[in-house]
Amino acid sequence: MDVKLWNDKREREMYENFAELFAIIKATEKLEKAYVRDIISPAEYEPECQKLIAHFKTLASTLKDTVPSIERFHDTYKMDCPAALNRLLTSGVPATVEHRAATAMSATTSAATVAECVQNFITAMDSLKLNMVAVDQVHPLLSDLSASLNKLTILPVDFEGKTKMKEWIARLSKMGAADELTEQQARQLHFDLESSYNSFMAALPTAGA
Repeated sequence: MDVKLWNDKREREMYENFAELFAIIKATEKLEKAYVRDIISPAEYEPECQKLIAHFKTLASTLKDTVPSIERFHDTYKMDCPAALNRLLTSGVPATVEHRAATAMSATTSAATVAECVQNFITAMDSLKLNMVAVDQVHPLLSDLSASLNKLTILPVDFEGKTKMKEWIARLSKMGAADELTEQQARQLHFDLESSYNSFMAALPTAGA
C-alpha cells in the first residue's frame, strides 16, 4: 500500500523542499571530501561550492519557518555531514576563498609588524642619540621592540635582535628607574641595536621568499 506523505499541494511542496535541502547538504559533504582528498582541483571545486552555498541560502531562507534549525534537520534525518554544516553554516564561502583571505590577512599582518619593528628600532636608537639614557626611558622602548620582534613569526626563535633585547631588558630590570646607563653602556646598547637592525633588514628578503 502506498503511503502518502502529503495531503495537499502545500505539504507536497514542503516535502520537496526538504528533499532539496537534504540533497544540497549531502552534495556539499561529498564535494568537501573530494576537495580535501585532491580528487577535484580547486578550479573545479570553487564554482560548484559557490553554487551549492547560493542554493542553500535561498532554500534555507524559504524554509526558515518550517526548518528553524538546519542542525536539527541534519540530526533528525541522521545525515552525518559535518563538513557540509561547516561550509554552509559556519564559513559560508568555499575553502579556496577562505584560504586566500587567510593568506592575504597573514601577509598584511606581517607587513604591519615589520613596519612596527622598524619604527621601534629607529625610536630606540634615536632616543640614545638624544641622551635619553635613564632606565625608565630606555626600558619601555626596548620592551616595545622586543614585543614587536616576537610577534613577527617569520623571524627565527634565536634571532640576534630577540636575544640581545631580552638580555638588555633583564639587565635594566635589575636597576632603579632613575638610574642611568653609563656612556659605555649606552654606546654598547646603540651598537647592539644597530647590529640587530641590520640583521633584521637582511633577514626580511630571505623570510619573505
